[in-house]
Amino acid sequence: MINAIIIDDERNNIENLEQLLHLYCPEVNIISTAFNAKDGREIILQLDPDLVFLDIQLPGVNGFELLQSLPKYTFDVIFVTAYDQYGIKAVKFAAIDYLLKPINIDELKIAVKKVIAKKEEGKQNNQLKNLMQLLKSDHEEHRIALSSTQEIRYVKPSDIIRCESSNNYTTFYLASGEKLLISKPIYFYEELLNDYSFMRCHQSHLVNKKFVISFIKEDGGSLLLEDNSRLPVSNQKREKIKDWLAKN
Repeated sequence: MINAIIIDDERNNIENLEQLLHLYCPEVNIISTAFNAKDGREIILQLDPDLVFLDIQLPGVNGFELLQSLPKYTFDVIFVTAYDQYGIKAVKFAAIDYLLKPINIDELKIAVKKVIAKKEEGKQNNQLKNLMQLLKSDHEEHRIALSSTQEIRYVKPSDIIRCESSNNYTTFYLASGEKLLISKPIYFYEELLNDYSFMRCHQSHLVNKKFVISFIKEDGGSLLLEDNSRLPVSNQKREKIKDWLAKN
């Protein structure tokens, strides 16, 4: 069994989640609930749960601030929120599961299964630690969590040369020469990396400006990179890519 608590400022949201867990995730045992960050912090410290379902938008102190106030993280978190807002980008960057209200049952079941698998394997919660680092540090220190079948790798965006799409998978090419195959589509990372000097130059390619050597005009346009790879530039992206490269 997974011992869990729910922290949400609306009683009906707590009751709805409790009912969904009872019906579809019977392996989750709700041991307590709280309506604000102060009470939530107290029950986390007292009860030492395996899992916390945490609303981001809490009155006064939000869910992120609650987590930052804790001395350690011995539990997993599934964020629950009504808004696909700023905070969700950081959550995605850290590869932590979140649920948008109203809660999708399939997404809930998948998120809970991940927590159970992590608990059975005895893995540490480095994702939550990484999220806390993301929220308080400068861009240069950020690390994106890339979850493959074997591991979760934490990589600085500045060490990623490019990303290449293959259906619902994305291959990351790193400055070290490594390649990482990740089971998420490239558009997911386009959103996360657009603040780190990345741009989609083609339907299948996302590139880090830092590694671009030149724009080659022949054959409709392409980008030559420091690793000697050459990426096509789509007709729709050509002028935007030129302007992007010309800046700074």
